Amino acid sequence: MNSKIIYSLIESPAHPKFSELYERSGFEEVRLTSSRKAMSELKKNPPEVVVAEFFYGYGNNYAGINISNLDVLLHALRRYAPDARVIVLVEKPERQYVDKLMELFSVHAVLTYPVSEKTMSEALG
Repeated sequence: MNSKIIYSLIESPAHPKFSELYERSGFEEVRLTSSRKAMSELKKNPPEVVVAEFFYGYGNNYAGINISNLDVLLHALRRYAPDARVIVLVEKPERQYVDKLMELFSVHAVLTYPVSEKTMSEALG
């Protein structure tokens, strides 16, 4: 088992599959299908890196305080994995809204679809 954990938070079919890249880079990938599942895993097995898709809350204000689907998870990361690097995947039309998220949370990299293996490799460092 690798010592470094990477979460792939997969909430749409657009999420690229980079399992082989993660393995070559020394990560053990944990594939999750919702923020709720990620938060549950976070308490047991904190990651070094989180790769997650960004969805802006257009008509839904996420209870009036959140910008996107990632806010609650990013709050939890502060507590359980404060040094985790966050890589956000986003569709081009929603890229402008990621800046609002970045005003509140630390984001290591923002990658706009389509994301190539080379681009992801560079983001992983």
